Amino acid sequence: MIESLSYIGFTSPRASEWEELGPAVLGLQLAPRQPDGVIRLRMDDAAYRIAIADGPVDNLDHLGWGVAGPAAFEAAVATLQSKGVTVTREGDDLAARRCVVDLASFCDPFGWRQEISWGQACRQHTFQPGRPMSGFVTEAGGLGHIVLVVPDLARAEAFYMGVLGFRLSDEVRFMGLKIHFYHCNTRHHTLAMLEMPGVTGVVHLMLQVASLDDVGTALDIVQRRGYPMSMTLGRHANDHMVSFYFRTPSGFDIEYGWGAVEIEAAANRPMLYDTGDIWGHHPPEDGMDLPGILRPVPAV
Repeated sequence: MIESLSYIGFTSPRASEWEELGPAVLGLQLAPRQPDGVIRLRMDDAAYRIAIADGPVDNLDHLGWGVAGPAAFEAAVATLQSKGVTVTREGDDLAARRCVVDLASFCDPFGWRQEISWGQACRQHTFQPGRPMSGFVTEAGGLGHIVLVVPDLARAEAFYMGVLGFRLSDEVRFMGLKIHFYHCNTRHHTLAMLEMPGVTGVVHLMLQVASLDDVGTALDIVQRRGYPMSMTLGRHANDHMVSFYFRTPSGFDIEYGWGAVEIEAAANRPMLYDTGDIWGHHPPEDGMDLPGILRPVPAV
């Protein structure tokens, strides 16, 4: 059902810092400011991919999933409703702010707002990176991947796999964690989830660049500007991404990487990895921090 992560929105009391962080550090382009004051960031010819709105706390505001077109949109709404999910068909005003044709919203079992849409606005040959770089890997693969904390992995999979149609890529067990990775296109994973009883949250958002040098350049900038490093440069065992992680001013981490393998859905057989990395990805010497966006979930 879901074809890609089209866009994503956060709230943060430090949203204004993304006007500098987005272009100068990550190489994203600032989209023209709209009357709502939301900072929107581009990474390709889509009107925008990442939105940071001013808010009292750091939080994930919405996940924007893309479907193929109007028929797929209507089928997705019908599927959600048939499985007991409450769906709201959003009006033209919100669709215009999201830069899509049609939009509907609903919530996952833990309260995260989800949006499905079709017809994401494309402004051909207009993307200009905020600093010299070779660009981002997007297109049919969407903007990247998101890693969520969930209190109950089985319940989460019943929704994200059983309702939204994600497919399992593999499982990684290391450092006492069990992480499941899921795909909806040829990107190795668009979604990953790890279980932490009693809480839900956001671990990181991954942005994939087109050159290894882009990763090294960004790493130099992040270290020079003093952003907290969450994990050093390394290469993952499952998707082979060469990347590093740092904590943004808005609580969640960015994984900035290159070189991930693609997945062939028809031939995919989920694998179990007992290590997260081939090399690198070491946490800080004083230990790894908890995710910056966490909230309690009442027991059900």
